[in-house]
Amino acid sequence: MTSSVSGANGADPAKALAAAKATESKSKSLGDKDTFMKLLVAQLKYQDPTKPADSTAFLAQTAQFTQVEKLEDMIGMLQAQRMIGASSLVGKTVTYMDETGAMNTGVITAAKLNGDSEPTLKVGNTDVQLSKVTEVTDTKTA
Repeated sequence: MTSSVSGANGADPAKALAAAKATESKSKSLGDKDTFMKLLVAQLKYQDPTKPADSTAFLAQTAQFTQVEKLEDMIGMLQAQRMIGASSLVGKTVTYMDETGAMNTGVITAAKLNGDSEPTLKVGNTDVQLSKVTEVTDTKTA
């Protein structure tokens, strides 16, 4: 007689883990909602039919999925806010620290946001991360 160990909600952990690993290899990050949804579907697919998922656990997972979606929305709004802030600096004179630690001054001609990274400002021919800026002044008074 063989027995299998099942998770608290009746899902076979080995099968769910295998499905999760397959999903993880296709996904860039474990934090996105697509990965979460695939894990939830895999858990439901491989659950033991004689021990279906507990409704409270399923409700908790649905709430977690909603939280992931809301966090992604907030990240998008934060990125938009960062870009608006960086673009408002175009035309301003900034003092910044370069890679060698030297302080330089110049006028910002462009701002860009690359993915999840912080905004990058174009000062002359140099790309400067916003965090490296130590002072901002109005070009007219500089």
